Amino acid sequence: MSTTPGPGTATSPAPVMATTPIKWFDGPQKHDYPAAQSYLSLTMKPSLVDKIVAALKQAEMTAFKSKDIFRASRLPLLGVGNYHVEKVRADILAGLQISPLLLYREKITARVVIADGYHRLCAVYTFDEDADIPCKIV
Repeated sequence: MSTTPGPGTATSPAPVMATTPIKWFDGPQKHDYPAAQSYLSLTMKPSLVDKIVAALKQAEMTAFKSKDIFRASRLPLLGVGNYHVEKVRADILAGLQISPLLLYREKITARVVIADGYHRLCAVYTFDEDADIPCKIV
């Protein structure tokens, strides 16, 4: 049983702004790939990380529902008390563009690893759990 607060709880605002437009860059920004590489290198061999990041750079853009990415990643929703989530929420409310996510399908556990964009995913989810999240996935 999960104890992770969901939308509308004391630590997570109700998704009252499903009509708030979320503006996305057309593709990941250059700094997103080194961020993904850094994160992935915590648990994977450097040679595998290099292959994943190279594949992500070549991958086509796609999109998945935010709630589906959460379920596939098996990660908890970070609440609004998280500084990085709040910063992304503020960017969204200011009409700024945010970067798509970089995802990796872990073959052994069949889990989706959010290589870059976890805080963006959490922030978007607080607006709309059904939001389409642009991403690259390998």
